[in-house]
Amino acid sequence: MSDNDTIAGVEATTISRREAVRRVGALLGGITFVGGSSLIAACQKERTAVPAGAAVGEFTPDDIALLDEIADTILPETKTPGAKAAKTGAFMALMVTDTYDPKDQKIFRDGMRTLDDASKKANNNASFMTATPAQRLALLETLDREQKAQADAKDAAAKQTKSKADDAKTTEGKKADKFLPDQRKEAAAAADVNPAPAITADTPTHYFRMMKELTLLGYFTSEIGMTKAQRYIESPGRFDPCVPYTPGETAWAGHA
Repeated sequence: MSDNDTIAGVEATTISRREAVRRVGALLGGITFVGGSSLIAACQKERTAVPAGAAVGEFTPDDIALLDEIADTILPETKTPGAKAAKTGAFMALMVTDTYDPKDQKIFRDGMRTLDDASKKANNNASFMTATPAQRLALLETLDREQKAQADAKDAAAKQTKSKADDAKTTEGKKADKFLPDQRKEAAAAADVNPAPAITADTPTHYFRMMKELTLLGYFTSEIGMTKAQRYIESPGRFDPCVPYTPGETAWAGHA
């Protein structure tokens, strides 16, 4: 398996890629990925590697470099290589190009500009690319709180809508009416960057949620993520129903 085999011409099975999406979704709290089943279909396509410095769809080399730095701030190098080493920026650009509908593509690309503008505003006009590692991390932590608050408010709005559909006149329905504004206030309080209007069940996914999803998916389906961040044994192999576990050991990667 080569680096980011999902974009490097190595054919993968639907089962292994579906399992990869499931596992990374679990890391994000069991959410449904933007792009849905199209992500799996795109991962199956046989592709040539994206050359260094090449464009991907509407993403320029500078765009991909920015995505690499965002991804590497989310998953930095520790005792294992980080997301930039796994060429996650090119993976993100490819997945957005191949699997996102035009509306979500625009949210993602506009989000890149919003993130860079937020960096300049917070860091004395320093773009994300020129900001220090500490400044980058502080900004992404703020955005992560913002997207989490928005996701929680969307979930509350969806629950309220369902409750109203079941019985809008019940006491529980009235409580839900009071609950949603509180969630909106919480989301607004956390939204130090780019405050959003009132959140409903139809509010689009936050752009940083998309970036975080694709960072994790790209990294943990790359050769680095599969063989260095996790333990990997090529299939077919021996089946061991029970093996000793030592606290602190890394998880086993799924078979590709």
